[in-house]
Amino acid sequence: MQGELIMTHSEPDTPRSEDRSGMDWEARFQAEDAPWERHDVHPAAIDWVNADVLKSGQSVLMPGCGRSEEPAFLARQGLEVTATDIAPSAIRWQLERFQSEKVKARAIETDALAWRPETGFDAIYEQTFLCAIHPKRREDYEAMAHASLKPGGGLLALFMQKDKWGGPPYGCSLEAMTALFPDTRWIWPESEPRVYPHPGLNDKAELAVVLIRR
Repeated sequence: MQGELIMTHSEPDTPRSEDRSGMDWEARFQAEDAPWERHDVHPAAIDWVNADVLKSGQSVLMPGCGRSEEPAFLARQGLEVTATDIAPSAIRWQLERFQSEKVKARAIETDALAWRPETGFDAIYEQTFLCAIHPKRREDYEAMAHASLKPGGGLLALFMQKDKWGGPPYGCSLEAMTALFPDTRWIWPESEPRVYPHPGLNDKAELAVVLIRR
């Protein structure tokens, strides 16, 4: 019911906040070193809600949720939200937000790339997680997304465009993304991606794409 707070704790073997690429995400949040954060709801999320791509009753996963506003926002729209992150303070932030917003949602402290649901989700909302992880972990990301979605479920992606090497954020060119999400496993849209400039990253473009899991 509305206002219920679901607190899901880590399993005993949950890794520390340092991922396999050596990035300590908890330390970055503690240092307020998270330039990818928007501090408001991403306009793509609002557009997808208005277009009924995301709608009440759907189950949606937000991997690597960090301190984003979208989990509470989507829960307010009536979606069944599960948010995962490796950083304890990010999960505490989300739980406090759910409580203050009086919404029902789950937040799980875990390695978002390794966690798997018992039942597939209708959608995955991807925001600044794929571009945050090291490129050598992108195949882990694709495997997580495919395993976490129902057949026909949608990966709502925002691919960060960046010319210079290094990160985070790391650039997610369409050429690299079409290789990462092959058409043997994903259906790509025929329309051109919509561009959303990121105000916290010098207006670097994020390309909004909805991929359908085969």
